Amino acid sequence: MSSELVLARDTTKYGGSAEGIKSHYDIGNDFWPAILGPTMAYSCALFTRADESLDDAQRRKIDWHLAAAGVANASSVLDIGCGWGSVLKPLASRDSLCRIHGITLSNAQAEYLSSLNLANLNVSVENWAVYEPTDLYDSIISVGAFEHFANAKQTKAEKVALYRDFFERCRCWLSPYGRMSLQTIAYGNMKAEDANAFMNDEIFPESELPFLSEIVEAMDGLFEIVQLRNDRLHYAKTMDAWGRNLVSDKPRLSAIVGEQKFSDMHRFFKLASVGFRMGKQNLFRFALRPIRSEWSVQGRDDWTNLDPK
Repeated sequence: MSSELVLARDTTKYGGSAEGIKSHYDIGNDFWPAILGPTMAYSCALFTRADESLDDAQRRKIDWHLAAAGVANASSVLDIGCGWGSVLKPLASRDSLCRIHGITLSNAQAEYLSSLNLANLNVSVENWAVYEPTDLYDSIISVGAFEHFANAKQTKAEKVALYRDFFERCRCWLSPYGRMSLQTIAYGNMKAEDANAFMNDEIFPESELPFLSEIVEAMDGLFEIVQLRNDRLHYAKTMDAWGRNLVSDKPRLSAIVGEQKFSDMHRFFKLASVGFRMGKQNLFRFALRPIRSEWSVQGRDDWTNLDPK
């Protein structure tokens, strides 16, 4: 089966704004490859040494999530917030996978993925809150989407209820011995009301970061946290690399997106790098498995070593 594009069937803003996503991610498929590199991964990399390349660190991050989601033992995978397919593309080469589905709110990302004609891949432009799978998945992966689910106008209780709906849906979509990996930026030592207005208004409008306590409360009774990493300094290093890529190709990239957008992106990478270094934001990676009433069984519940190599 070749890749297939399914257009959005619902424009609801519940669980995140499509307009807010498109204002940032749909600025041009000619722009992003120069910034992100071959993996097209627009999320925090996973470094093991100071002089490591961004591409190698991104591939390690992808491998970490594949292991956390138990893809080695899976026949079906769902990627929520699939971006330009940094996770989906390596999956398409696995003969063991017969069903791969990616969800995004970005038309540009979906069109890019559809053009690749990857085996066994379907991509839909829709909100996770209205997505209805036809069958269960063995693995669910969500990298860099969770921070777009809520908005700043919502109360803590409303945010937690929204996040819990997400985890309840993921729990229902997983097969009994399924696995899930999640990566998200979250508030660190900064209060929500102290968030930078430029970041909230110009870079990620209609989005709001979670607090770790909100995530944990929302998944309580649904998922067991098998591993949790805070890799905020890895994101500072990733932002620095993106900033260098941006500046090194300034004439061409500014011509693509305009001087103002180029300047905004340069400022964004700098501010974000500082914020992660100061601990204002954290970067959490979760390895999760559903809580079940059955006893754990050796062999079926053994956990893959997720330590990066």
